[in-house]
Amino acid sequence: MASALGSALVGRLPAQTGATDDPTSGAPIAQCAQFGSGYTWGPIKRADVTIGGKAAGNLPIQVISDGAYAVPSDCASSGLSNIGAVANLGANGVLGIRSMVRDFPRAAQYALSATYYYCPSTGSCAKTRVPLDTQVMNPVANFTSDNNGTIIRLPALPAGGQARVTGELVFGVGTQQNNALPSNANILPLDQDGYFTTTYKGVSYSSTIDSGGNTTAFWDAAIPNSGNDYVGYMYTPSTTLSLSAVLTGVAKGATPVTVPFSVANGWTLTANQNAAYDSLASPYSRLFIWGLPFFFGRDVYTVLNGARAGTQNGPFTAF
Repeated sequence: MASALGSALVGRLPAQTGATDDPTSGAPIAQCAQFGSGYTWGPIKRADVTIGGKAAGNLPIQVISDGAYAVPSDCASSGLSNIGAVANLGANGVLGIRSMVRDFPRAAQYALSATYYYCPSTGSCAKTRVPLDTQVMNPVANFTSDNNGTIIRLPALPAGGQARVTGELVFGVGTQQNNALPSNANILPLDQDGYFTTTYKGVSYSSTIDSGGNTTAFWDAAIPNSGNDYVGYMYTPSTTLSLSAVLTGVAKGATPVTVPFSVANGWTLTANQNAAYDSLASPYSRLFIWGLPFFFGRDVYTVLNGARAGTQNGPFTAF
C-alpha cells in the first residue's frame, strides 16, 4: 500500500517502464491486480525488498493506490470492488508465494483486459503486453539462495478457531536442515498457472491451494449457505459436516490424495469473532479453492516453476 510506504518513499522509487505496446518505451507501467474479494490498482515500481534476512534486489512491485493514475474503465468495471485501502484489504500489502515466478506469463504475449497498462498521462492508461522481466515477480525467486520455494507451517486449531495464530514462512525447500521435504510427503505436480484437479462427490474441478483465501471455497448445492455462488458468502449447515475430496496433480501417473475437511455453520463459527478457523467454507462454482483452513495443522510446501527440490521438479505443492 502506498499509505504504508509513505509518500516520500513512494516518490523515490523508480517507475517501471518498457511496456511492449508503448511506442515511446518510457511510459510508466501500472497494474490492475484481481483477487477473489476485489482488485487493487497502482503503478509498478522497482524496490530493494528485505524479508526475514533475505534480500530481493531491484524487485518489480505494485504500489497500491498511490493516486498517480486514474483507474481504467475495464479494471473498474470488472465486477469487483476496489480493495485498495488498508481497511478493505485488511493488510498493508500482499506477499505472493504461489508457484509462479512472474505474475502473468500470458501478459507477455497478449494485452489482457484488466491486467497491465502503460500510462502516458495521469488520466490515460492503455492495456498492454509486458515483458516477463518487467512484470511483478515472486520475491523468493529473486533471492540469491533458498530461492526454489516456500513452506508455510501453521498449528492445528480447536473446533471454534482461535483469536490469534503464529506460524512460520520458511524460504527454500530442501536447501537447509529446517526445510527438508519429507520422504512421505504427498506431492501434487501443478500446471504452469499453479492449478491441479480436485474431485468432490464425483465432480472434477480445476483447483488451487491459496493461503490468501480465508475459506475452503467449493460448490455443493446440498449444503445450506448464507447467499449465492460467491466467495463472500458462507456455508451454514445445522451441524458440522465431515467431508473429503481427492486431489490429483497434473503430471501423468500422479498419485491421488484423499483429503478430509470439515464444514461448520459459518454464522455460528464467526460469532465468536476469532481470526482463524479451519472449518469455514463458502459456495463457489468456478474452482475448488483450498484456502487457509487447509494450512492449519500442516506443513505446506510450494516449489516454483522451473525450480527443483531434491529429485522433484517444480512446479509442485506438497504436504
